[in-house]
Amino acid sequence: MNKHVELVDRYLAGPEQLRKVLAGMTAEQLDATPIAGKWSTRQVVCHIADFEIVYADRMKRVVAEETPTFFGGDPDLFASRLAYNRRSVEDELELIESIRRHVTCILRSLTDEDFERIGNHSEDGPMTMETLLQRITDHIPHHIRFIEEKRQALQTV
Repeated sequence: MNKHVELVDRYLAGPEQLRKVLAGMTAEQLDATPIAGKWSTRQVVCHIADFEIVYADRMKRVVAEETPTFFGGDPDLFASRLAYNRRSVEDELELIESIRRHVTCILRSLTDEDFERIGNHSEDGPMTMETLLQRITDHIPHHIRFIEEKRQALQTV
């Protein structure tokens, strides 16, 4: 059995975890910034969606190409220039879910050796497929903590 099954399952489960933490939030709550200097929940969801696309591309290229190079992305530039305040949270969630289902099909076809394939990050250097998958799998739980923090702050306002 592929030793990465559990990691792939966690990757696929991320969008449902995100949906659960967002359940019941109003548009006003999604756009609120109860913690000074922090993004709104809508901005966080848009950020997650944007980097799903980035990581899907990176992982697919590591599988398909020989030692591809891929580039970093500045989350603050994305947030300032990619209409985060106008994007639908539901559309973003559907995109995240669709990308993860799409990539999961590919991931489930890979061998353990495929997870050792390398890509070169322009800033962070060589990364295995497993490292890329681990990073994007951890991305949603990382941001769920911040969304929960915002929800808590909104209750005390």
